Parts: sequence; C-alpha cells; structure tokens
Amino acid sequence: MLPVLEKTPHFEAEAVISIAEEHFGISGDARPLPSERDQNFLITTNAGDKFVLKIANALESRQFLEAQNAALKHVATRVDFCQSVVPASFGDEIVRVKAADGLSYFVRAVRYLPGVPLGEVRPQPSELLNDFGHKLGLLDHALKDFDHPAVHRDFHWDLANGNRIVNEFAPLVQDPALRDLVLHCRVDIDGRLRQSVIHGDPNDYNVLVDPERMVITGLLDFGDMIYSYTVGNLAIAIAYVVLDKPDAVAAAREVVKGYTSEFVLFDDERAALWPLVRLRLAMSVCLAAYQQKQQPDNEYLRISQQAIEENLPRICADEYTD
Repeated sequence: MLPVLEKTPHFEAEAVISIAEEHFGISGDARPLPSERDQNFLITTNAGDKFVLKIANALESRQFLEAQNAALKHVATRVDFCQSVVPASFGDEIVRVKAADGLSYFVRAVRYLPGVPLGEVRPQPSELLNDFGHKLGLLDHALKDFDHPAVHRDFHWDLANGNRIVNEFAPLVQDPALRDLVLHCRVDIDGRLRQSVIHGDPNDYNVLVDPERMVITGLLDFGDMIYSYTVGNLAIAIAYVVLDKPDAVAAAREVVKGYTSEFVLFDDERAALWPLVRLRLAMSVCLAAYQQKQQPDNEYLRISQQAIEENLPRICADEYTD
C-alpha cells in the first residue's frame, strides 16, 4: 500500500532551474513548495513573473497527468481561480526528464496564482467560508460535464474507498480510544450517491486567499482528481475548515450556503455530507498511522495529525442539520 511515497522525486533547485530553462524557456530562481508525493518548485523570473514547475512521482502515469491538464483547460473557460497550463518550448505540455538516481520523471509547468493558504488565515470570517463554498460550487459545476478515462481509478484517498481504508489501517492507530472513534466513522452509502469528476483534495492548504479582500483567489493541485461522489469535494473541504472552529456545524453551514448558491445538493447528498466529513478525517488518521509506521522518524506526520486527533471526538459528537 502507498508505494508511491517511495518514488517521490528529489531534484535539487539547480537541476530544476536547468529543466525550466531548457524545456519551458523559463529562466529564474527556484524555491521548493510543499507536496506529499511529488515535487513542486516556484520559479520566479528576473522580470517578476512566476510559474510552478511540477515534477510528478515516478509512479505517476502520463495519462493521468494529461487528465489533469485537460481538466485545467476545461475549467479555464468557466472559472478564474485555477492554474493554467504552460506548454513546453516545443509545444508539448508534459516532458520527461531523468534524475541522478536513473529514474525518469514527468514534468509540467503551470502559472502561479497569488495568495496565502486558507490554512494560514486566522480568523476565517463567515464571508470567507461562504466564498470558499461558492468557489467550490463553481468548480463542481464546471467539472460536471468533464470526464477522462484516467480519473476512473483506484485511489487510497477516494472517499468511496473510505471504509476499506479504515478497516485496513485502523489497527495501526496506537491510541485505543482514537482507534475506536475512527472505526465508528465508517459509513453505509453503497454507491448510491451521484458521481462525477471532482478535484479530490480542496484542503485548506490547496486553497488560496487574498487576505486583504478576504476572498478565495485560487484552488490548486488536481493531483487527487477522481471520479467519485460529487458531494465528496464539499465534504473534504468542510473536514479541514471545521477542525479549529468552536462551532464546527456553523462553519460548515457557511461553506454549504456558498456552495449551494452555485451547485444544487440532492437530499441524499445532504444526508451523507456530515458522515463523509467524519470519514475523511478518519481516513487521514489511518493513513497517517500507516505512514508513521513506514517513516517513524518523520515528526511532520505526527504534528500534522494533532489537530485532527484533538478535534475528531467533538466533530463526531456534533450533528449537522441545515
């Protein structure tokens, strides 16, 4: 499970600068950006233009990267808060480069979007949460008629796989009370919910904010894109937004209010929303437990889970109604 983590690229900034110049005609400085299983670099030119060079995991298929590019081009005519694809100098949108370890990696370039991560904005006023929901509704509306064979895949973060992930990895959770809690988060859906292509990971660090105007300016990283429960996008967004909120349900309602101003939720989706929020958080706990077993010295994994472990009992006790 998760062999993809063992194939993360490890390019130095100097090599990235050469790749950007040679293949994309972009000359500038390179600064690494966070990524779970790929490598992303911010390239800033002398003129101040900014691009993101994305080096995919060695196990990533070209077909799935083509699907991401196709989705970005599809939504570009309908929304203005997703990155646009920058073709290479010879016209292709994806290039293959070889690293010092002998492995080959696919590389893409996209335009940089300004803003600060939603996860770093405090406080998060109701208007901002409403706008987050509004933008997410616009995106789901834009994606409703998009499809690609590569997004019909088995993916460990897919909410449709949530029960299986919890069953498989909950035994690795050390705290017995937390283990029982994540097992309690399993849901009974049986695939009856509407499905479509979704972004798949609108967590609060994939969402950008203009902190002066308090509006959403960007939704990044289509690397978790999947054909799955349509309402899953909203559930994932809410799961991370409510973690530090004293009134999680009130925060969720603001996101839902904005979302439904652009995209209609069916009754069964409204009923499944809060259980899917809990399931997403339970999956995160379980997958982190697996990763910690594989990388016991990785302190980041432990720190990143702290907020979920502290707040999951409260969120499980809450009942969402609208």
